[in-house]
Amino acid sequence: MGELKKKERIAILGSGKVGTAVGCLLKRAGHDIVYVADLILEEAQRAVACTGGEPTTDLVRAARGADCILITTNDDAISSACETIAEGGAVGKGDKVVHTSGAGGLDLLRAASLRGARTACIHPLQTFADVESAIGKIPGSTFGITADEEILPWACRIVEDLGGRPFHVPGEDKALYHAAACMASNYLVTLMYLVEEIYGRMGLSREDAIRAFWPLVKGTIENLESKGTIPSLTGPIARGDGGTVRKHMQGFRTRFPELLNIYREMGLFTVDVAARKGILKDEQLAEIRLILKEAREDEHSG
Repeated sequence: MGELKKKERIAILGSGKVGTAVGCLLKRAGHDIVYVADLILEEAQRAVACTGGEPTTDLVRAARGADCILITTNDDAISSACETIAEGGAVGKGDKVVHTSGAGGLDLLRAASLRGARTACIHPLQTFADVESAIGKIPGSTFGITADEEILPWACRIVEDLGGRPFHVPGEDKALYHAAACMASNYLVTLMYLVEEIYGRMGLSREDAIRAFWPLVKGTIENLESKGTIPSLTGPIARGDGGTVRKHMQGFRTRFPELLNIYREMGLFTVDVAARKGILKDEQLAEIRLILKEAREDEHSG
């Protein structure tokens, strides 16, 4: 394991779901968690039951006792936490300071970098409901890594010790990387919520709606996992069935006009996916695009 053979002292600043889970998994991998710091002592005490180490509310004390500082606070607190430990003289040359934000770059750790520390971000491309699910889901997950060049190999090995797969994200692409992750997770939740709303207008409860469409969603996800995106596309656009698309849009106009634009714009992107599938003729694809674009023009003219 190269550099990691030297047993490093790790401090975790922020004992939420990610910090606790990462600390627990690093401990299992043989790393030495020396401190867990949190503004609420009870939270830190709860975390050390899993991570080991000493609980504290003193960020500077925790950082001073470690060679590697993991800042696992919420995104808005990362920069201030880093400034606190830097101004307290707790970081310097040879130290590593790491955060776990998806959208935030290394600029959040500038205060540590100015004092000679090497900085990195390791972000799990995963969603966590609680600490237990985080511990179970992190192994096997991909981590977006942005790091100073000198410690990029080290950051990759830390991710591998967590059971993750490292994926290098250039600093200039951090926001886009995280936006795509939000689309894959958060926006999927919103899309399912809107499906519930549509079925709700037909009289179904949310529970009955989920029971109705979940086998379809599950089957689609299984297809995505086994076949990939393009081969998994089915439905009227994939079949070139413009008449059905017209009926869909009329249904939205009548019962759910506020969702017509979402359906139409998603439909236009779906035509592009269908084109890549290579089954439909160009004229079929053009017809469906025209149907969707006409609806857009009708709305603007109205």
